[in-house]
Amino acid sequence: MIKSEIRIDILGTDITISADKDLEYLEKILEKYRRNIEKIRLASGLNDPLKIAVLTGFLLCDDLENAGSAEEKPRQDSSEAEELTLSMISRLQELIPNEEKGNALSIYKLENKIKNYDWGSPEWIPELLGRKNYSKIPFAELWMGVNPLGPSTVKIINDDGREEELLLSELISKDPEAFLGKELAEKNGTLPFLFKIEAAARPLSIQVHPNSEQAREGFERENQEGIPADALNRNFRDKNRKDELLCALTPFAALCGFRNPIESKTLISRLFIASQGALKAGMESLYTSLDREEPYKHFLAALFNLSTEAKESLGPYIKAQSPITGKDFPDNKDVWTLCAFLAEIYPSDAGILAPLYMNLIELKPTEAIYLPAGTPHCYIHGMGLELMTDSENVIRGGLTHKHISKEDFFRIINFQEYSPEILSPPEPNPGFFTYPVKTEEYSLSILNGKENDTIYNGEYSSILFISSGALIIREEAKTPEMQINRGESIFIPKGKRLILKGTYTAYSASSKV
Repeated sequence: MIKSEIRIDILGTDITISADKDLEYLEKILEKYRRNIEKIRLASGLNDPLKIAVLTGFLLCDDLENAGSAEEKPRQDSSEAEELTLSMISRLQELIPNEEKGNALSIYKLENKIKNYDWGSPEWIPELLGRKNYSKIPFAELWMGVNPLGPSTVKIINDDGREEELLLSELISKDPEAFLGKELAEKNGTLPFLFKIEAAARPLSIQVHPNSEQAREGFERENQEGIPADALNRNFRDKNRKDELLCALTPFAALCGFRNPIESKTLISRLFIASQGALKAGMESLYTSLDREEPYKHFLAALFNLSTEAKESLGPYIKAQSPITGKDFPDNKDVWTLCAFLAEIYPSDAGILAPLYMNLIELKPTEAIYLPAGTPHCYIHGMGLELMTDSENVIRGGLTHKHISKEDFFRIINFQEYSPEILSPPEPNPGFFTYPVKTEEYSLSILNGKENDTIYNGEYSSILFISSGALIIREEAKTPEMQINRGESIFIPKGKRLILKGTYTAYSASSKV
């Protein structure tokens, strides 16, 4: 039998239909289909082409079934017409845009905000993202999450078929239970964590972060004092506690927690053995304070109270003495070198002594440390992932030109000796590993893909960041795929079971409920 072909335009899409029917019959069916489409569009008020097409086909089939049952037409004719209509609907499903196009997996690519602080690098984050930074402005942080100071956005296809950009928080607010699960939706209403890329080309300030009670008290107190939310002297910008997990993407150096007091005394005595005058008197006050009960409480009080003359002598003395001390005490050479490096940047800031009383931590890529609220720390150099409770409460204590509040620093800091454990995936690298940190809000996992399909069980809502390679994602029961490249990130709603394929390293920041 000769096949007839008819080229038609339906809802803005050109297709060609071929059938074992004469052209007159096809044109008759097409005209009926167009009339019904227009009827459904006007009656329903729909603008989505696929929804109109599917609804029209469904109602046509219903008409045909009713007509066949009433024997108004020969059953054979009804079957042939129904088959042709369903064939057209199937073709339309392949060709016509719909609200799920570009997001067929119900996972969402993120557009993320960059923070251009002066301690950042003009190369590291742009290179990770595959961008050119012709301005050479420092890229310090990339934020992934819902924090209003740097919110991520997503693109969706709305009901009228147009692309729309939403804040990630706005997307979640459309149906919190579907995106977060019932428990987190009721408890928090949005993501409880903030995920960052940190690029410390220069040292950050010495800082601490509050626990829940301290955050609430400080936030309410500063509100009552009338300090604007964006003021430079504002320490508490929200009511949330802040603890954090840092995972190295490159070799990463940091100062974290107080050393054993005996170690600090030894380092002070070695470095300042040749000091004189006001500087010698100041160092003696630091040295003797470490023999007292609660040694670091007294030590920091003495440090903050160093005379102006002693502080102005610090930088020149350390730079001059460091090579000599390095020869005499080579086992501490990294400490002397770091003190001299900090003295170049902040010559009269007492914070340049931090390597003498804080632990110097050097991380290899994939190694991580957890810093509870109240832990003094200072990130020195390197690029890493930072996962924290969703808070920007920062109280600074040195190595900065920004606001320092001695009173709040002393309220927040934990004066106890503390050295963070270095957390590392086992060797050889597993396909999936969760860093063992006991937090209420978040967890961090590393995923390593080697071409074979792997299952991602999205037990909780999460943000997935690709640090190397590329992966292809699909849902187990669906064929559409999404490719995620190095430097890109996606939001994955709770309960998504995905299949990942490719050669890649990725990090997943997840809620815990």
